[in-house]
Amino acid sequence: MKEGPDIAQIGALIGDPARANMLTALMDGRALTATELAEAGGITLQTASTHLSKLEAGGLLAQRKQGRHRYFTLADDGVGKLLESIMGFAATRGHLRHRPGPKEPALRKARICYDHLAGDYGVRMLDSLISTGAISAVGDGLNLTERGETQLTSIGIDVTGLRSTRRPLCRSCLDWSERRAHLAGSLGKALLSNFFDKGWARRTENSRSILFTSEGERRFLALFPVEAGAMNKEQESVDA
Repeated sequence: MKEGPDIAQIGALIGDPARANMLTALMDGRALTATELAEAGGITLQTASTHLSKLEAGGLLAQRKQGRHRYFTLADDGVGKLLESIMGFAATRGHLRHRPGPKEPALRKARICYDHLAGDYGVRMLDSLISTGAISAVGDGLNLTERGETQLTSIGIDVTGLRSTRRPLCRSCLDWSERRAHLAGSLGKALLSNFFDKGWARRTENSRSILFTSEGERRFLALFPVEAGAMNKEQESVDA
C-alpha cells in the first residue's frame, strides 16, 4: 500500500507479544511505571524501555511525570477502542491465549475498558438504556434522548457538563467477551465513575474486573432492567 494511513506500522507495534501485554495491562485506565509494565510484558526493564519508546513514538502511549517517577497510560480513548475491537475480533476467530481460569468469570461479568464499564453488565446497561428509550440507536450511532437525559440527571450524571466537552457523549464499543456493544464515550465514563462514587462497585487489585457489592448489584440491576426475552438469551449464552 503506497498511499493512505500506514496500518502496517500500527499493526507491528501492537503485534509484538510483549507490547500487546503491556498495552492490555493499561486497559483499566491506570497509569503504570516502566517496571510494572515490564512485569506485565514478561521482559526486562531495559527491553521494556525500548518497547515503551516505540509505543510512545507511535502515538499509542502517553507519558506522565510526577516528581522523579514516570508513568505510562494509553494515549487516549481511541487507543482503548482499538484494542477492545481487536480483542473482540480475535475472540470471534478463536484466537485465545489461555484456557479459562478463575479470573475469567469476573472479567466477563464486569470489567473496566479504559474508563467505562464492559462485560455482561456493560452490555446489559446499554441494552436497557436503548430498550427504555433513554438512548436511541441507529446502526452503530448512539444518541441520548430527552428522556434519557432526565433519567440520568436524576441519578447524579451532569449531562449538560458532558455535552460541553469535545469528547463524544455516547459511543458504541464492541465488547470482546459478549461480542456485542457496550457504552463508551463521556457518558460511559461518567456512569462508571458514578457507580464507584456511590460505593456500588470497586476496582479489583491487579485485574480489570470490577466487583459490585451485593447492594450495588441490586441497585444496578434495578436501574438497568432488561426484558425477559433478553434475559433468556443471556442465560443461553452463559449455558452454551
